[in-house]
Amino acid sequence: MTDLTDGVLHTLFQSEQGGHEQVVLCQDRASGLKAVIAIHSTALGPALGGTRFYPYASEEEAVADALNLARGMSYKNAMAGLDLGGGKAVIIGDPEQIKSEELLLAYGRFVASLGGRYVTACDVGTYVTDMDVIARECRWTTGRSPENGGAGDSSVLTAFGVFQGMRASAQHLWGDPTLRGRKVGVAGVGKVGHHLVEHLLSDGAEVVITDVREESVRRITEKHPGVAVAADTEALIRTEGLDIYAPCALGGALNDDSVAVLTAKVVCGAANNQLAHPGVEKDLLDRSILYAPDYVVNAGGVIQVADELYGFDFDRCKAKASKIFDTTLAIFARAKADGIPPAAAADRIAEQRMAEARRR
Repeated sequence: MTDLTDGVLHTLFQSEQGGHEQVVLCQDRASGLKAVIAIHSTALGPALGGTRFYPYASEEEAVADALNLARGMSYKNAMAGLDLGGGKAVIIGDPEQIKSEELLLAYGRFVASLGGRYVTACDVGTYVTDMDVIARECRWTTGRSPENGGAGDSSVLTAFGVFQGMRASAQHLWGDPTLRGRKVGVAGVGKVGHHLVEHLLSDGAEVVITDVREESVRRITEKHPGVAVAADTEALIRTEGLDIYAPCALGGALNDDSVAVLTAKVVCGAANNQLAHPGVEKDLLDRSILYAPDYVVNAGGVIQVADELYGFDFDRCKAKASKIFDTTLAIFARAKADGIPPAAAADRIAEQRMAEARRR
C-alpha cells in the first residue's frame, strides 16, 4: 500500500503528468465501485470529460490514465471554443463483470458531490443508457438519451467536424476547400467513419475504406458500390494516389513504420491519440505530410454533449462544429508562422486561451 501511495503522489505532484487542480479517489464498498475523477483545469469553466470503464492492471495505471485524459480534455475543449475546462473519470473494473445500476448510482453521487466542477459523459465502456442512470443522482451528466433530455449519439457531429477539418486541410494545401476529385482513405467505418464517408461522397471525393468488421464495410459498399475496399490498413496507407488518410479507429495509427510508407499528403481523422509518440509529427513534417491535430478535428462530439448543459439544440451544435474549419486553418497558419508542427501550434493556442482566462 505504501508503494502505491508513493507512486500516485509522485504522479500527482512531481511528474510531467501532474499539475491538475483536483483528483478524487472514489470507493463504494457496497456496489464495488472504485473510481478516479481528475480535474485538470477549470480556467475556462466546469471540467467536462467522459467516464471510462476499464479493467486497469493497477490503481496506479488508472490514476495515470485519468490524469492524461483530463489534460487532453482541457486542450480539446479550449480549441473547440467551449467555455469549459478539462476533466476525466475512470471506473476500475471490467464493465462486463461489475457494471450495475447500484454502482452507477454510487458513481453519480460522487460526481454530484463536486458541485458542478466536473461534468461527465460517455467514454470507453460507458454508454447513453449508463448516463441516464448516473443522471438520476447527478444533474451534471451529459450524453444522455433524447428521452431523458440528452443529445443521444454524438458520432454524427464528430464526423461532420472531421469533414470540416478535411476541407480546411484542402484549402491550406490546394487552395480550395473541397474534396471533389480527391482520393480519401478511411480506416474504420463504424459509428463515426460511415458518417464521414457520406460527407465525402456528397462532396465528390473518391473513397477507399477498410475495417476489421466485414459488416461495417458491407453496409457502405451495398449502398455505394463505387466505394473501393482495401484489404487492411497496411494496404490502405500504401494506396497509390491517396490524397488524404483518415484514421477513424484505434489510436496510435501514426507510427514510425506507417508514416514511412504513407502515400497521402494529408492526415485528418476521427481517432483519438493518433500519434504513437511525439516524434511522429516531426516525421510527418519531414515528409511534407500535413497533419490536422486529432483533438481539434474530432471535437464535434464534445461540442454536442456540452450543448446539453444549455438545452440541446442540434442546429446550434452544428453551427459550432462548422467552426472547426476556421480553427484548423488558424492552426496551420500559426504552425507556419512559428515554424512548428500543427499539433504544437494547437497546443500553444489552447494554452494561451487558458492562460488568458486565468488572468481575468
